[in-house]
Amino acid sequence: MIKVLQGKWWILVVCLWAVVSLSGCTKLLPRSEEVTLSKWDSFRQIKTAYDQIEPGRNVEDLTKLGFDLEKTANMQRLNYTELVLLFQTSPQAGLAPQLQSCLEQPDECQAYVYELKRLRSKRVGNFWADFFNFYRKSDIRGWQFKMLLVLSRDKVVYKLWSGTPAIKKVHEERNPLGPLQSSGSRLLRVAYE
Repeated sequence: MIKVLQGKWWILVVCLWAVVSLSGCTKLLPRSEEVTLSKWDSFRQIKTAYDQIEPGRNVEDLTKLGFDLEKTANMQRLNYTELVLLFQTSPQAGLAPQLQSCLEQPDECQAYVYELKRLRSKRVGNFWADFFNFYRKSDIRGWQFKMLLVLSRDKVVYKLWSGTPAIKKVHEERNPLGPLQSSGSRLLRVAYE
């Protein structure tokens, strides 16, 4: 037995090296990114472009600002019913007069929603705890921006935005049974199939 181990000592060295190098190696942990592709790379850029939109601007003006209503990727056009649902809980008298007028003329009223998101998620912590599903911790950073444009006869009558300029979240997941944690549900699925 000792003679066998003496001849294959390099296998033991390689195994020890792998364990030591991987034990704290966070570069092997998964990373993900969720990005809505657009010409704007930051919250500040899209907000600055949005601030340049003024009531009365026409479709050509919007295109010059970077909001081509027909060609901008991920620009969603709302139908009249979807637009009315957005303001359903607001009293009609509380809405801006231009918006009220637009809502009273369904054939003339158009609405567009544009949502941008940049989220980067990376797992942090101990590689082995993550790999064997005992403890997983994700660090999530980014921003999101959403805007609504309402047009009547191809002119902006109303605009609204919401967003989060700096998203910083941590997601933790603890599984005391590690890789066995979800095996119970898998066994039940197999038993009932």
